[in-house]
Amino acid sequence: MIARRRLHVLVPAAGNGARFGGHKQYADLSGRHVVLRTLERLRTGLAPDALYVAVAHDDTEFERLPGRPPDVRLLRCGGATRAATVANALRELVGRCADDDWVAVHDAVRPCVPLDALARLVRHLADAPIGGLLAVPVADTLKRANRGAETATVAATVSRADLWQAQTPQVFRFGVLRRALAQPGALAATDEAQAIEALGLAPSLIRGSDANIKITHAEDLALAAAILAAQAQVAAHA
Repeated sequence: MIARRRLHVLVPAAGNGARFGGHKQYADLSGRHVVLRTLERLRTGLAPDALYVAVAHDDTEFERLPGRPPDVRLLRCGGATRAATVANALRELVGRCADDDWVAVHDAVRPCVPLDALARLVRHLADAPIGGLLAVPVADTLKRANRGAETATVAATVSRADLWQAQTPQVFRFGVLRRALAQPGALAATDEAQAIEALGLAPSLIRGSDANIKITHAEDLALAAAILAAQAQVAAHA
C-alpha cells in the first residue's frame, strides 16, 4: 500500500460522451463494458482499499451492468464538469478518508492502463508528500493555430521540450486534493493536477505508457480492443 496509508480509487463516469456519440463508459469493448474493464484493471494493478464510481444523478445504466463488481461503491454526484464530479465525490468521502489517505482518480474510459505503469506510480509515490500522475513526454511536433479562420492555419511551432501529456491515474492526498478543488475557479480544471498546481504545488510526473489511451471517439474502441488483445498475449507468455 502507498506509504502505509489507505488508497481510495475514484472513477468519474458522469460524462455524456458528446464527441463519442453516447455514453462511452458503457460501450462494448470486446464483450465487456468499458467501465468494467477499467475497474478490473485498477483493482488488479492498485489493490485499493476502496473503489468508487461517480455517475450522474439520473444514471440508471451502471447498476444494470452484467458482471458489475459487488464491492464497487456507487456515488450519484455527477457535476457539470469532470472537476465538479470529482469535487462532489470528495465531499461524499469525508468521514471515509483521512486527510493523508491517497485518492487515485482515473478516467472511466482508460481501460488499457498497463499494470507496469500502475506499479511505477505506486513505487514512485511511496514517500511523496503531495502526489503525482502518469504522463508521457510529448513526441510529436506541436503547432499553434490561428483562431477565427474558416480553415485552420499555423500561427507558430511550439517547442515540445519539457512538455508532457497528462494521463491518469492521478494520485493525491485526500486533504490536499479536496482543498485544491475548493479554490475559486478550480472546477474549470481539466485534470486534478491542474487544481493542485494552482495551490503552488508541483505534482510528480511518473512515466506512463502510450498504451494508456483515452477512448474519446467511436473509432478508439477498435484501437483499445487491439491493445487489450496484445496485452493479454504478452501476459499469457510471461
